[in-house]
Amino acid sequence: MKWRTAIGIVFLIAASTGGCLAADPRYPDWPCVQAKVPEISLAAVWAGPPLDDAANKWKNDAKVSALVSKLAARKTLLEEAQQAITEFLAGSAAEKAETGKLLFAGLFETLNAQRNSVLSGLERVTRKQREAADKIRSDTLALQALQGASPPDQPKIDELSNQLVWETRIFEDRRRVIGFVCEVPTAIDQRLFALARVIQQEME
Repeated sequence: MKWRTAIGIVFLIAASTGGCLAADPRYPDWPCVQAKVPEISLAAVWAGPPLDDAANKWKNDAKVSALVSKLAARKTLLEEAQQAITEFLAGSAAEKAETGKLLFAGLFETLNAQRNSVLSGLERVTRKQREAADKIRSDTLALQALQGASPPDQPKIDELSNQLVWETRIFEDRRRVIGFVCEVPTAIDQRLFALARVIQQEME
């Protein structure tokens, strides 16, 4: 029977929400197996010269800003982004040094912002999942009460059973999306590190 199937799935879901959503007590809404790293450390990705005021100046350079947007976009293949950096950093050693710092400063700020957006989104969806799990549990108890009534109200049982199946489907879809999105912060870290390395090589 459909409602029995829904109840079985619901209790599996309810059990799964308890242990995986708060692996690190510092971040109770963090849903990923990967440890949460709130932001990328500059020292972890940049071994080049001090950026000085590049963090404040890169947006004022239209060419640098346009290239940062292209390089930071996930649709831009990493190999294509690396080639674009090589082509962009031309000129004298002094020019390469100045432009390279601006380019990295822009990438660091932009990719960190992307990453923060992903982290916030993951935690926001986790809170929704908790609310959904509570709703599923509540509806499950209501369905059990309806089924145990004498005589049972079959139209209400069918309506609530269908609602539970729909709620469960949404919950499971979100769970799968969370699993995929959990990989994104690491991918951003790796992209920034790879692009920073090309910039530094071109500046040397």
